[in-house]
Amino acid sequence: MGVLRQRLPVRPLTAADRDTALAWCARDRPANVFVAARIEEGALRSNPGALLGHWVDGRLDGLAWASANVVPVGLDEAGTADVAARIMRQRRQCASIFGPSEQVVGLWNRLGPSWGPVRAIRRHQPLLATSTRPVELGLRIDTGVRPARLDEVGLVVPAAAHMFTEEIGYPPFFGSDRGYRASVAALIRQGHTFIRVEDGEVIFKADVGSLALGGAQVQGVWVHPRLRGQGLAVPAMAAVMEHILGGLAEEVSLYVNDYNVAARATYARCGFREVGAFTTVLL
Repeated sequence: MGVLRQRLPVRPLTAADRDTALAWCARDRPANVFVAARIEEGALRSNPGALLGHWVDGRLDGLAWASANVVPVGLDEAGTADVAARIMRQRRQCASIFGPSEQVVGLWNRLGPSWGPVRAIRRHQPLLATSTRPVELGLRIDTGVRPARLDEVGLVVPAAAHMFTEEIGYPPFFGSDRGYRASVAALIRQGHTFIRVEDGEVIFKADVGSLALGGAQVQGVWVHPRLRGQGLAVPAMAAVMEHILGGLAEEVSLYVNDYNVAARATYARCGFREVGAFTTVLL
């Protein structure tokens, strides 16, 4: 049976593969921090079968997270083809495919004919990163931005839901918000949600969605619509970065839609540089 397992080009990783998988992710930390974070959070035990490894001559040669989302890590053309075939055999659908552009496009070219239609394809999303603290750049830091408290879940949910709906095109829940509140609360409990509150309302929010290998990936950055264009974003984002680089991680990364001119300008002011390109397929 062991020989048979080695002959399969794609097989699920187990807890025994943890260090090998993390080392593979570390080859490009900003691009792979999502998958690395799931591994560090214990997914190889809690979500068995979700992390697929591509093996060549008994050595790991690429990864793919395949759960609610599909996220490739370091797959070459052969790996992309083998992983796509494996996912097709499992008839596994998901909410999105995202990650480094070339790998995502390769997967979608193979999965798309049977999985389509799509809600949207974000073909070019610059992947940005920085290790420079904003104070070193002379940026003003918004001292009102702070980690959210667990008793503020009710304040954070409307902001988070508004951001999700704007970005994805449909609301994060229908009917009861119980499940969504639980996911928002989980981020807050970890100290990974940062907010600014005015008059009992969240007017700025950002989350650390993934934390692993000394890197933090920021997601869900949102400014209240009525306050956009007033100079709030740069000092608020700088505050988030100070919190992160002051102890959580040594590098901050994020990816942004190429057409979001205002956001890209904000991140450039905050010292982010382009280190890669993502593509997202929303299903």
